[in-house]
Amino acid sequence: MNQFILSLVTGIFIGGVAGYLGSLMVSKRMALVGGALGHLTLPGIALALIYGFDVSLGALPLVALGIILIWLFEIRTKLPTEALTAVVFASGVAVAFLILPSEKTVTALIGDIAQVELYGAVISIILATIVFFVIRKIFSKMVLSNISEDLAKVQGINVKKYNFIFLASIAIIVALGVKIVGGLLTAALVAIPACAARNISRNLFQYTYGGMIIGAASCVVGILLFKLTGFSAGPLVILTSTLFFLISMIFKKD
Repeated sequence: MNQFILSLVTGIFIGGVAGYLGSLMVSKRMALVGGALGHLTLPGIALALIYGFDVSLGALPLVALGIILIWLFEIRTKLPTEALTAVVFASGVAVAFLILPSEKTVTALIGDIAQVELYGAVISIILATIVFFVIRKIFSKMVLSNISEDLAKVQGINVKKYNFIFLASIAIIVALGVKIVGGLLTAALVAIPACAARNISRNLFQYTYGGMIIGAASCVVGILLFKLTGFSAGPLVILTSTLFFLISMIFKKD
């Protein structure tokens, strides 16, 4: 398959699901968690770039470990997820810059979708699709637990279990997102499309699927601009989603 088409298809799936997941993250005030976890992927990205394998495969074990630690620390300490994420990710960044060759730094930080290969694209599409269906399944439960954990427990919802599933979904999307935007810009990949969709949405359906559409469209436009201009795709994707956000403010619903 043509490399450019492969990049576009991969970007549509990852960007779309990132926007959909982001709608829940923004609602739970967890948008910046994606950025912190993106930083945590850097040691895995560094190893992938050094030894020549898919960056998402390098990123996923590291971010999964970080998610597990955050989840366990949250149960143990009752501290906010954001605070615990900050505790965990700083060590990951430090390790990354100890082992990352200087010539690979830019790719690690802002990604390179042009490097995606067929097997990596197939895995990314499958994982993104799974995350979409998982989040759609648990969305209402997560919203209810966000409103009131006590009410969710009365309804028979295992809040700890669903929080773990939610965090695991974030981990997968962050690991996949490093293909497009590297370890530095993952918070923007999930947050900006969701924020744009929230501005113009009248209901939850429009909000969640609007985030998905804007996320996918941002990746398409960013990758097309990369093809036309030669600038890095990652920053172009984020700047495109920022443009969508600015436009959404014009049409913001009261």
